[in-house]
Amino acid sequence: MFERLDDIKKKYNELKTELTKPEVLNDYNKLKTLSKEQSDLEEIVNVYDNYQEKLQSLEDAKLLLNDSELKEMATMEVDNLIIEIENLKKELELLLVPKDEADGKNVIMEIRGAAGGDEANIFAGDLFRMYSYYATQNNWKIEVLNSIEGASGGYSQIECLIKGENVYSKLKYESGSHRVQRVPQTETQGRVHTSTATVLVMPEVSDVDFDLKENDLKIDVFHSSGAGGQSVNTSNSAVRITHIPTGIAVACQTERSQLKNKEIAMKLLKAKIHDDLKQKQEMEVGSMRKTKIGTGDRSEKIRTYNYPQNRVTDHRINFSIMELDRVMEGHLSPIIEALINEDMRLKLAGINENL
Repeated sequence: MFERLDDIKKKYNELKTELTKPEVLNDYNKLKTLSKEQSDLEEIVNVYDNYQEKLQSLEDAKLLLNDSELKEMATMEVDNLIIEIENLKKELELLLVPKDEADGKNVIMEIRGAAGGDEANIFAGDLFRMYSYYATQNNWKIEVLNSIEGASGGYSQIECLIKGENVYSKLKYESGSHRVQRVPQTETQGRVHTSTATVLVMPEVSDVDFDLKENDLKIDVFHSSGAGGQSVNTSNSAVRITHIPTGIAVACQTERSQLKNKEIAMKLLKAKIHDDLKQKQEMEVGSMRKTKIGTGDRSEKIRTYNYPQNRVTDHRINFSIMELDRVMEGHLSPIIEALINEDMRLKLAGINENL
């Protein structure tokens, strides 16, 4: 670990020198790139400098242990420094964990009713409302991109854009199959049923990140439809775009304008293709095994919402909380923080194995 830290410090100092050169100062793009590189390393270097200073202070304090008059004070100083050094070492380990470049991005979230018919669609609506409340608590903005309402309420499918600070870093753990156990609104005998809805969370992809060729796209227009399939628009404003090479298709009918629907559909398509490519790359290098919580696949059952017992259980980390009512009101922080901590633990374990 310390060899790596020495290399980072050396690189930081090289960048510091580079940033003083006239040819760099006169080149805006190069200056911006190198400044970002230096900024990314600065926190690690500052903590490492502090760590090394504390080590030196510890050596100095130990020399005073042989002085009878200063021994008591030196012993206290040594004990305090040992604790500080251990804490700084842990902080350095965390700072060395590779950061997900997408953590700071907005997300596109897709929620679908799955097994359970009308109740699954109603539950999909409950999940959307839960994430909407959570977004509000974090001062994020949520914008519905496309939705198909369920015949008895909720949504058979809804896609939204969630914008704000570090949205993906919090919501990236939500992809998968969510299971609900409760007495459905449609149940007359009072029996508990099990239904599921799937959630897919993707970082928003900008035009700079991703470019699609027109020849690879099949674009269809059709009448917008509401719950039960009835037409709600007499013009062909709804748009469906299929990416021929991958077979990935998206549709949008939220807006009255065909042009606006096409724009939104392209945003959705880029995010889905990007997510598909990322999943395949991670599977190829095997990085989904030890350093990731779950696969992010919608077929993976990640969480159960048990209404009779007011319990939410995340199966990936065996975490349960007896506050389902609060969770459904958007109080997701305890679950998400537990997931982040476990994700960090797994990454640290992977790093320590390779040291």
